[in-house]
Amino acid sequence: MLKDELSSDWVPMDNQLLEKKLSVPSARELRMSVQTKAREVVFRRKVQPPAGIELIETLGREVISDLEIDPVYLEFAMVNCGNEIWRPVVEAVPFDRRLLLLPQCLRNRESCKAITDEFGLLCAGCKQCNIDELIELAASLGYTTLVAEGTTMAVSLVEEGAVDAVIGVSCMETLQKSFNPVALSGVPVIGIPLLSNGCVDTQVDLKWLKQEIASHHCCEQLVPVSLSKLKDHLERLFTREQLSTYFLSGDRTSEFALQSILDGGHRMRPLLTLLAYSAYAVCYDEPVADSLAFVIECFHKASLIHDDIEDHDDSRYQKKTLHVREGVEVAINVGDLLIGKGYQVLAGLNLEPSKLSQILLVLANAHVDSALGQGNDLLQSRDGQVLPTEKLLKVFSLKTGSAIKVSLLLGAIAGGASQADLESLSIFANYFGIAYQIGDDLQEFQHEKGALNPSDFPFLLSRLQHHSLSFTPDNLRELIIHFEIEKEAENYLNDYITRAYQSMNALSNLKMRLGLLVMMGAFFKR
Repeated sequence: MLKDELSSDWVPMDNQLLEKKLSVPSARELRMSVQTKAREVVFRRKVQPPAGIELIETLGREVISDLEIDPVYLEFAMVNCGNEIWRPVVEAVPFDRRLLLLPQCLRNRESCKAITDEFGLLCAGCKQCNIDELIELAASLGYTTLVAEGTTMAVSLVEEGAVDAVIGVSCMETLQKSFNPVALSGVPVIGIPLLSNGCVDTQVDLKWLKQEIASHHCCEQLVPVSLSKLKDHLERLFTREQLSTYFLSGDRTSEFALQSILDGGHRMRPLLTLLAYSAYAVCYDEPVADSLAFVIECFHKASLIHDDIEDHDDSRYQKKTLHVREGVEVAINVGDLLIGKGYQVLAGLNLEPSKLSQILLVLANAHVDSALGQGNDLLQSRDGQVLPTEKLLKVFSLKTGSAIKVSLLLGAIAGGASQADLESLSIFANYFGIAYQIGDDLQEFQHEKGALNPSDFPFLLSRLQHHSLSFTPDNLRELIIHFEIEKEAENYLNDYITRAYQSMNALSNLKMRLGLLVMMGAFFKR
């Protein structure tokens, strides 16, 4: 198989796991031979993380064939291939950004004095098993440690940004089942299998595990961008004290604009901008990064103010909207001020003219696309129309996809991304935006218990119309359930999520790819 066929063709799969005995070689020499061969195969094929189960199985079979060993060790070879794919990333992550995940079954059941809480086992330090020794070693290096079953907690800690890589010990069955979830979540991980399956008094190859715990290779280009640090930075940036420097003191319109930025929101767009800039910038310039984050949030909050007026929304972030509080004319003007302020700050950035010109073009295109998408949405609502699915997907792309795209491209262009990566990010943003809107429809429907407002579910309505079904607010829920419209929407959602993942594979920048993987895993819970 060619290098390119192996290195960039990963897509999420829901493979059926084979029902077979999952064996670990009893001889340490054979275990190390498999590890060495896996490293050789992954290096030879130049495989980049993440990798799905089909690719890992292909590599594992090559290991088995090269060593001419019993195929019963295929899954063990696969674990080692997965480890070697992630190894450069894990080894580049500082110790204090790693998690050591140990299973509770390593404890001595007869003499263990530990207690457990909602997070797992709290070692009592009784020295009756290897857990205490391993925790002490990891903690001395700066690791976060956790003694718990499964990978759910580990993935959650990465998604939350508490850690950037995981070294985990588990039985072969759990490791095998985690191949695709780990790949989908973008968690850099090295897995060490227990020497035998079972839920009590198990053993691990201590020498191997300790080597993995202590292994470190400094390579800044491979260290994942810490989303938690970016979020913390945004919290410090979006405060009244920091933002007041951008606005005219004592001016009421400026105060409304400042308050609109301070009010609510997840800051997803500026987070994407900082992620992209952090991933691509060779020399990180904090004032440039902060200004870009501020600019993208200005444009976002301006669009929300104008959208609230156009959609006649009375509340946002659990408070009255600006046009309800201060009047439509004032609100329109505040939105315009935020747009002007964004361009004003952008014009003063310390960037090369070619980059600044490219950024301005991206912003202008995003404004045009957003207005066209919103226009279609408003006219559809005004005329009581339900758009055909393909036209509605185009609206989703223009409205939401363009907002995601401009957030990513501002940071990527400023950071010096290649044209190929900019194109891949644009494709990703388009698919992500569509998936976001379909997912929003489904979430709204699944959480709404009372009467349904048809305008809240444009995608579900579009699928009903596709089947030539007439609906009213009274029979809407019944029709959606009876004709399995939810299932159709889920299929569309999964399709566009898969397309988004595929578009990430084309990115040459590993930091960018891993950052988006973590965000996708957290956002869509795949």
